Amino acid sequence: MIRKCTEADFDLIYEIVDDAAEAYRGIIPADRWHEPYMSREQLRQEINAGVQFWGFEEGSTLIGVMGIQDREDVTLIRHSYVRSRMRNQGIGSQLLRFLESTTEKPILIGTWADAIWAVKFYQKHGYRLVSTEEKNQLLRKYWHIPERQVETSVVLAGGEWKTG
Repeated sequence: MIRKCTEADFDLIYEIVDDAAEAYRGIIPADRWHEPYMSREQLRQEINAGVQFWGFEEGSTLIGVMGIQDREDVTLIRHSYVRSRMRNQGIGSQLLRFLESTTEKPILIGTWADAIWAVKFYQKHGYRLVSTEEKNQLLRKYWHIPERQVETSVVLAGGEWKTG
């Protein structure tokens, strides 16, 4: 079942992010890896900035989360994580399709350039990489991330996105 996460889910969201982000260890640039990957304070800042998490629950256990953020004329998919033991079972796909159904705006997704599995996941769902120039512009406009992360990330756009 997919449901909107609440304040009561904060610790579970944090736990899922921490577990699932292990996939990035040794993949993303070493200077961007943190322990934990996302601190509780950073997670709180993301929520306070408007990232609304939705969760995939099996029984009464939250096993995957995906955030959505309204940013001016676009919707961002943010912080997509599934517990490592539950990966490759369609949970991320179900969350993505559900979140797509909640917006009429074009969808943009940012991820690490070297996280090839993440890029392929989004491409499988109809998203396409934008050019480096456009990626840099989009990341600076819609995300609040360090310049180093802009350099080492990609942006994927939904089919309705008009380049430029």
